[in-house]
Amino acid sequence: MRNTSVAVLDIRSSEICAAVGERGVNNTFIIKSKYSCEYDGYADGELLDVKSFNSAVTECVKNTLAAAGCKVTKFFVGVPGEFLRVINTDKVLSFPSPKKIRGAQLDQLNELSRPQPVSGFTEIKCSPVYYVMSDKRRMIDPYGCVTDSLRAKLCWFLCKSSFAECVVNALNRFSSVRDVEFIPSPLAEVNYLLAPELRDGCAALFDLGYISSTYSVSCGNGVLFSRSFSVGIGHVAVLLSEELNIPFEVASEFLSKVNLNAKEHLTSIQEIRYEGQIYSFSTANLRDIIREGLDGICETIEACRQSFGEKDMSGKPLYVTGEGVKIVRGTAEHLSSRLVCAVNVVAPTVPYYDKPQFSSLYSLLDAALGD
Repeated sequence: MRNTSVAVLDIRSSEICAAVGERGVNNTFIIKSKYSCEYDGYADGELLDVKSFNSAVTECVKNTLAAAGCKVTKFFVGVPGEFLRVINTDKVLSFPSPKKIRGAQLDQLNELSRPQPVSGFTEIKCSPVYYVMSDKRRMIDPYGCVTDSLRAKLCWFLCKSSFAECVVNALNRFSSVRDVEFIPSPLAEVNYLLAPELRDGCAALFDLGYISSTYSVSCGNGVLFSRSFSVGIGHVAVLLSEELNIPFEVASEFLSKVNLNAKEHLTSIQEIRYEGQIYSFSTANLRDIIREGLDGICETIEACRQSFGEKDMSGKPLYVTGEGVKIVRGTAEHLSSRLVCAVNVVAPTVPYYDKPQFSSLYSLLDAALGD
């Protein structure tokens, strides 16, 4: 495969997507091949069905490689927040006299900062939050600077070993794929979707998925806090299904028919035909149940904000993305009113793909091409 092309595997909680792409002009992307398919997903840090996962990976990769038109030997795999553990370290390396920082000093400081091994987890990535010089200057890249001490605040990403093994086993079925590199999806998303000036003073990104969602606080080029929970827009559909005693497929379709911001007449109704039967409900009733489901998600976001003790995030803007954002129209506005903060939807700046559901894929492509 040409050096300018990368192959990625984006693993969401309801869908897997494989793609081969390269960097285009003006920092855009050229997608040479892409294929996605649904599977059973994951929750509570476990794949719900390993067989379903393996089948989805095989189908996605097989179809993507067939259409790529080039030999693929390496895959970059995005690791969802459900399978990650983030550890922050803060260490100082001192020198007898002022020294120009080179790779050797950065490597030495990395080794000094490396956290103790965690049973059941494998280290996959280290990223700098920031470095501090002896004169108190804070920067992302100290290479070439002269200082007599260097402090590093780093974040280390550990991947659940059982998940990594499942991915490697699934990709081992393809003889041409000889290398797998794991990229933390929350790190890729914050660095691609949030501008550096936003990350300088801490910024929170909430990825609203279908089964699982992730709340992350970024700073510099790293992540200070990341927590995933097995609640997503699909659980709002489950709530609708249970409250109205209707099939889950019907409840899912109702989600996209309701606008939380609309001012319909009190007698307004929504109808769906499914398997020969018509399901009809008051728009107001549907809206109330959906709001109840979203309120549960808001409570979890608030718990995450309170758990992050390094900085008070209440009142600061919340950036949201993920496939769950646009399914129910008015979701961002509802989150804003409940959390009492500005909620800004972020998505890739890519023509035709400038939608939140594509954020994880293009963030992963950007990270892989950067590596």
